[in-house]
Amino acid sequence: MANIPVAIQLFSVRGEVQKDLAATLKNVAEIGYKGAEPWGYPGDELSWQGHTAQDIRKMYDDNGLKCCGIHLQTKALAENIDRTIEFNKILGNTFLVIAADKGRMSSVDGIKELAGILTRASEKLKGENMFAGYHAHGFDFAEVEGQTAWYRLFDQLPEDVIMQMDTGNCYNGGGDAIEALKKYPGRARSMHLKEYGQPEGGVIGDGKTDWNEVFRLADEGKTEWFVVEEGEKGGEGYEICTKSLEALKKMGRA
Repeated sequence: MANIPVAIQLFSVRGEVQKDLAATLKNVAEIGYKGAEPWGYPGDELSWQGHTAQDIRKMYDDNGLKCCGIHLQTKALAENIDRTIEFNKILGNTFLVIAADKGRMSSVDGIKELAGILTRASEKLKGENMFAGYHAHGFDFAEVEGQTAWYRLFDQLPEDVIMQMDTGNCYNGGGDAIEALKKYPGRARSMHLKEYGQPEGGVIGDGKTDWNEVFRLADEGKTEWFVVEEGEKGGEGYEICTKSLEALKKMGRA
């Protein structure tokens, strides 16, 4: 069993972030998370949620947290890539992941265009010891002219582009996370852990996911970060993300 650290996607507690980022990072560190992943960065400025990159880095450092990745708008890896690189150098982050691109992922030409953006970004990032990636949403597992959009995209990408599987999003979109992990071994260097089919208020382990197999494939594939994305409605409060981490501890994965 690999010792894979567990982080939180800050979108899970977005309501708290928007009230007080420093307090939020302090709280998630006290819960026991080792890293945190911001969301929605456009690459327009060297700031996020009203804070400069330098201030954010200090908040992370003050709480012993790592910036384990960042969710980006597509333009952050296209026309804004130079600023995105500078921002992430300050944060000490190496995983630059497009959060979603529903528009492009809905057509053959759009997927080809997105694959080009990711491929060009990957080449540019090599000299910075950084890596481009794409994160899974349910719509990525729809059929596009006879092939699953997710597979159509990753079949066109170089192997160093991170396949950030999101287990819950995949299953809720009609996909099979285990099948995808087997099809692209070693490419899920960062993995979002999210349950599906659980009762209201349920967390990791309360639903239908075969977590033993997910974890086995993560170990074999040398996944470097698990990222929990489970939270309250509106992202306010810490009950669900606390229960999620406790569940992973009971499974021996945190």
